Amino acid sequence: MQDLDFDFWLFLAGLGIFLFGMHHLEDGIKGLAGKSFKNLLKKFTNRSWKGILTGTFVTGILQSSSMVNLLILAFLGAGMINLKNALGVILGANLGTTFTAWIVATLGFKMNVADFSFPFLALGILSYLFLKGRPVIKNLGLFLIGFGLLFLGLDYMKEAMEAVSGGIDMDVFSQYGLWAFLLVGLIVTALIQSSSAMIVIILSALNSDLIDIYQSVALIIGANIGTTSTLVLGAIGGTADKKRLALANVVFNLVAGLIAFAFLRQAIDILLNVFHVTDVLMELVILNTFLNFFGIVLFFPFLGLFQRFLKNRFKVSEPVGATVYIKNVPTNVPDVAIKAIQQELVHLYNLTKDFILKVYGISPENSAKTNRWLSIFKVAKDPNAKYDSIKLIEDEITNFYTKLQKRELEERDIEMLENNMSVMRSLVYAAKDVKDVQHNIKTIQERNDPLASQILEKFKGHLKIRFADYDKMIYGDDSINLDRNLYAENHSVYIETIHFVYSELSSVKKSDIPVSTITNVTKQTIAALNNMYSACKGFYLSFNLKETTFEN
Repeated sequence: MQDLDFDFWLFLAGLGIFLFGMHHLEDGIKGLAGKSFKNLLKKFTNRSWKGILTGTFVTGILQSSSMVNLLILAFLGAGMINLKNALGVILGANLGTTFTAWIVATLGFKMNVADFSFPFLALGILSYLFLKGRPVIKNLGLFLIGFGLLFLGLDYMKEAMEAVSGGIDMDVFSQYGLWAFLLVGLIVTALIQSSSAMIVIILSALNSDLIDIYQSVALIIGANIGTTSTLVLGAIGGTADKKRLALANVVFNLVAGLIAFAFLRQAIDILLNVFHVTDVLMELVILNTFLNFFGIVLFFPFLGLFQRFLKNRFKVSEPVGATVYIKNVPTNVPDVAIKAIQQELVHLYNLTKDFILKVYGISPENSAKTNRWLSIFKVAKDPNAKYDSIKLIEDEITNFYTKLQKRELEERDIEMLENNMSVMRSLVYAAKDVKDVQHNIKTIQERNDPLASQILEKFKGHLKIRFADYDKMIYGDDSINLDRNLYAENHSVYIETIHFVYSELSSVKKSDIPVSTITNVTKQTIAALNNMYSACKGFYLSFNLKETTFEN
């Protein structure tokens, strides 16, 4: 009994070392090429089939479907990927997790694993401790530590399994049929929160002849279903998108797993006859890979329908707020969060532009003409509602910025974040400039004073011209000439308008509108245009800085 207790703790220590090694392996890879993998996920997920391939590759290298799922959730919330393509990545990530089983089955049981792990641990620990001032070598050290611990933990688990193999009677489970093994695989994986670790346990048990190939595959199916618990637990109290991805992952693994389980014996016999594999461990990893590939083949044709189904689920969990993007994005992926802020600024720009145009009574060129009195009513009501939305968005972006500042940010990310906040403030200032003279503009519109109305018409024309320039900056039009000094051009308009007002005063009858009202509207309108220009130019430069960062 003492030996069995000792072997149990040896096995548990091995499991802990294995999981700890995977954690360091993930941290090392993230440090060495984390941004590259983010860029890969971002750029190659514009089609669902690309998402499957990219999800498989990135998860296979990172050995962390949880990290891939976190990134995809962030991309989804930021509007960088749609739900259908995100589902493709989830399918690919499930296939990518089988890479661990291939490594372990190929190397882990074919040599003295402990001796194999020692050089990696020695080099990794020494590099991490004595060269930590060099980020690349430090992260390489983390990677080597993780790789060494992974195999050292495997050796302990294998040794514990071999020691107790003669003392465990699997007939206790066998009498209940393969369903018992499926449930064991599901429950244990849900408890340890790692399908990779569970697969290593199954391989160790199979290698020690504790279980046969049929029982092993039943355990694997249970493990694939049990690994969905990670996303399910993370989705509790989460956003609608998080719950949709969690539900999708459960459905993918549950349906594919149960279908495979229903035809388990037939499928195993067919595959073994096809591949003619004599190594029982390789048989298991081939079957595990086929099981996840079967899930892709099963669901890929229906991803569009499944997307529509999911869109109608969890609507009550949709994030509340005036923002469109940042309310869906966690701050623990900083560069994606910054991208979400940039997209939110485009939304804020359009809202501010629309507010200013509505205050001036300028309708979009493609809109139908409305009754004059209805237009007056809208000018009085709609702009105020838009201004309230602008202020709410300002508050939400500021709160998001405060949370993001607490994260570990690279120097360039900090620079972009500060630029983006400056852009936000300029947009809000522009809205306030016009809000302050909204009542003056309304008075001019209602009294129809000749001089004031003429000034107003001049500004309407200038606003249309200027916003055409600003649109090019916001949407990254390369035809924009950044050498133009629009501040100077706006100032020229201000000087010309003031001169025009005073020159016309001597030739017109007494105006119903005070000159101070006209000059105040002129000053505030030019101030608003200057703030909009400051925001748009800052956004254009910040956006290009961001794109350069991704490319590098």
